[in-house]
Amino acid sequence: MSFHENYIKSVLFEFRRYKTMGDKTFDQLSDKEILWKLKDTDNSISIIVKHMVGNMLSRWTNFLTEDGEKNWRNRDMEFEGEYQSKAEMLIAWEKGWNCLFNALESINASNFDTKVNIRSEQHTIIEAVNRQLAHYAGHVGQIVFVGRMIKGSDWVSLSIPKGGSKDFNKKMFGSSNSA
Repeated sequence: MSFHENYIKSVLFEFRRYKTMGDKTFDQLSDKEILWKLKDTDNSISIIVKHMVGNMLSRWTNFLTEDGEKNWRNRDMEFEGEYQSKAEMLIAWEKGWNCLFNALESINASNFDTKVNIRSEQHTIIEAVNRQLAHYAGHVGQIVFVGRMIKGSDWVSLSIPKGGSKDFNKKMFGSSNSA
């Protein structure tokens, strides 16, 4: 497998992992809960998703040929006017991720060395993709954290639950001695 194929495979895996974390959080929340804020100045899960979708559509639409900051994007408006239902939010969420996955899947040996622009600044594909991976990982972390705050003791862990490492390792490795 070539370097570019390995890199794209790796980042697709990571982006899918973060999308799944968001999906599993949304599965636990109601329409009302996606709008919850600790304080009026905070962003709800709905607003975080709206921002992520705006960023995804801007960055990944015509990824190789147009600046990642599209003139039709209004970033400030992403923090106003929440999605009012989980169904509406999930439609947008899927649209953003589909745009991202389609763009990544279009990268191949013949275009891997293309320079892409974000806000008129040139990036290698690796730099641009890593920038977005880090950005989305941070926001998915916020979504999971807020979801966990909302659900409290009803939260269903997205990974190994507290106190479950020994059992997980035994299942994975056949021994409780593994790290």
